[in-house]
Amino acid sequence: MTTSVARFDRWIRNEFVEYNTALEEAYFAERREVLDGRPDLDELKRAIVAEGHHLIGRILDEGALPVVEREKYQLLGMVGYHLAACRRHESVAPGAEELSSAWSLASLLGSSLGVAPRFVFAHQAMYNPASGGQFQTFTSLEDEAVFLTNNGLAVFAYQRAAEAIRRIVPIGVSSPLSAYLLETARAALEDVLQFNRTLSKTLDVERFFFNVRPYFKTYRVGNAEYRGANAGDFSAINELDVLLGLATTRDPFYQNVVVEKYPYVTPEDQVRLRAIGDEESLLTRFLREAESSPGPHLSRNAELFIALCRAHGAAYTYHHHKLVLPFLVEPAKTAPPERLSELTASGPPLEVVVSGLSYLADLRSARDRPGKPSARKDLDRLRELVSPGTGDGHPASLTASAQ
Repeated sequence: MTTSVARFDRWIRNEFVEYNTALEEAYFAERREVLDGRPDLDELKRAIVAEGHHLIGRILDEGALPVVEREKYQLLGMVGYHLAACRRHESVAPGAEELSSAWSLASLLGSSLGVAPRFVFAHQAMYNPASGGQFQTFTSLEDEAVFLTNNGLAVFAYQRAAEAIRRIVPIGVSSPLSAYLLETARAALEDVLQFNRTLSKTLDVERFFFNVRPYFKTYRVGNAEYRGANAGDFSAINELDVLLGLATTRDPFYQNVVVEKYPYVTPEDQVRLRAIGDEESLLTRFLREAESSPGPHLSRNAELFIALCRAHGAAYTYHHHKLVLPFLVEPAKTAPPERLSELTASGPPLEVVVSGLSYLADLRSARDRPGKPSARKDLDRLRELVSPGTGDGHPASLTASAQ
């Protein structure tokens, strides 16, 4: 780490956190998203803008940017923290000169890496080096740490599940070795559900809505506006959708989901997103073997596969009903009308975002919609083939409980 980058890193971990925390405490006391016209708070906002601008300018002047891709990505995240905080506190007018250094460095790093030149969730979860046990945050508020920790752990669990499923492709669905991989993936998705439950029970709704969510807004870099950070910006969940056979990139809706998130994931995840759909799904493979050459290993693996699909649907359905709806949709009902257009990180109006997430929950739970079939029919057929006579009208049982 160069001297100027190290200096910026220390500021992000110390003064930056102190300024943001003081501002958030003031906002929360008034239950307001932002407060204007208070000299003490305006001074803190100016400090975030001016000190960040100065430190980033020193990095550009020094001209010794990181060479290692990982370090470039981490620096992009730090610059993004600064820009996200400026946007969150509405500290400067669009196009303000005070952001020029940050825009320049973010654009330089984003172009080099082939990613959106802004802070994304990976900068908090996967590329956030801890020092003395503390990772980088916007504030020192406990609810921010709870949010980042549990979402980050859920991402790692999804990645563990996707890695296990990828390893089944070259060995086949009827391999006795695949049973271990299917069980590994299911255990990982059960961990996702547990992290979501912990988040639901420990995260304060008002603290999240007023003091955590606003840092995930859209913001500009130069003349371009980039949508906000999203905890779903990683490839593993989409790899699972498609490799399991619960979704397909031939569906225009789902194809748009994958394409839209591409600039906002890490460079290594971009490689995986590009490859989604190259391999035949496990569901298709199971059906073909079950219809042509069933055997004990295939039957056992198919049962594990159905249980895995159920775990995938359960984790995401819980997330939708116990996190998205109560932590975003419900509080939004009391938000001032002029703030409604800024409530989501993804850009479109809240109702559009929630509708899309609801459809994803149905796809991942194999729940049919009128005119929009899911994988339900194929999963029913698979269980009939490997466990004849056990049908109960809901063979795959993928409809998850939100309790």
